[in-house]
Amino acid sequence: MGQINCHRYDLSLRKSLVLYVIAFVVLAVFLSAATFSICGSAAEGIRASYPPSGEKYYLTNERGEQLGEGTYIGTELTPMSEQDERTIAILEMLPLIAAPIYSAFCIIAAALLFYRNRLKKPLSELRTASEKIASNDLDFSIDYDSKDELGQLCASFEIMRTTLADNFSKMWRQVEERKALNAAFAHDLRTPLTVLKGYNEMLQTSENPQTQEIADTMGKHIARMETYVSSMSNLRRMEDTQPTYQLIDLQSLVSSLYDSAKIVCTKNGKELILQNDIPNSQLPLDSAFVSQVCNNLISNAVRYAWTAVTISFALRDNDLLLCVSDDGKCFDKSSLQKATSPYYTEESNHSEHFGLGLYICKLLCEHHNGYLKIENTASGAKVSAYFQSPALVDKK
Repeated sequence: MGQINCHRYDLSLRKSLVLYVIAFVVLAVFLSAATFSICGSAAEGIRASYPPSGEKYYLTNERGEQLGEGTYIGTELTPMSEQDERTIAILEMLPLIAAPIYSAFCIIAAALLFYRNRLKKPLSELRTASEKIASNDLDFSIDYDSKDELGQLCASFEIMRTTLADNFSKMWRQVEERKALNAAFAHDLRTPLTVLKGYNEMLQTSENPQTQEIADTMGKHIARMETYVSSMSNLRRMEDTQPTYQLIDLQSLVSSLYDSAKIVCTKNGKELILQNDIPNSQLPLDSAFVSQVCNNLISNAVRYAWTAVTISFALRDNDLLLCVSDDGKCFDKSSLQKATSPYYTEESNHSEHFGLGLYICKLLCEHHNGYLKIENTASGAKVSAYFQSPALVDKK
């Protein structure tokens, strides 16, 4: 029996469907024939209960004895009752109605049974696998052993899952190796930079104007290298930092962020516009993450704004949405795609800005289970930072 089941599951879906249809068509024909026979017998039984009437003639022998049961000549049928006539009409019509009904029910039964036996389990396995892959969970296996089309698809899905798991492991190792290499590179650069800085200070004390000029140029490049090394160390810490959630009063947080942004905008001669759509409530957030993202976005907006910077706060699905926009130039097509990449900047002078601000904002938002969105508006550029609360994360 087990071998029969295995062979049945190894059939192609097309052959299996044909077998199911043939089996249930045979069942429909059998039921139709049985119904026709039963209804015909019942009708004949009703007719037999009304014997014919008339004169009956018998054969006799030479002694005058009757032979046989006799024969009616000029028989007349006994009139049936209205109820029996209706019953016979129903019995004659029933097989004609039953045949298409049996066919329809057998087709539906064949489809349902085919789905339950051949489609339900593999489709459920594939749906579960897709959901787990979408949530970056590759620690599972697809349990469906069949040689039909869906079995082959499940096997291909399992190969894809294994390949993805291997690639993710390799990518994770490469990321960790890159982080370690960057940290080692930044650490090893500090010593030669310190030596160069010392020699540069000695050269700056020279009375030769040309030597002083060279020393000044060297000092600028050494300062730039120190800033670069510092940014590499900070970036490594940002990539490894995870949020610490605390219940924060949103109005107090908004007030604090607005005050900090106001100081930056006033110092740079820009107007700050506040849009606060947050009610008086509390939300579990990492205020340090939110503050650093807000400060980076404000600094970036002030650098490109012509006259004004707008900062807005709102709740979306019980999560914090922070938006900073300016009335400066819009992002070009390349910047919209690469603005959040590390060390990407449109400025030609990298001595102060290494293009890490938006990348750090993106990291912090993603670590806070949110996202960073960059877009252009009718009057300039806009960056939206979304911070998801842990209460909603746990529900998902």
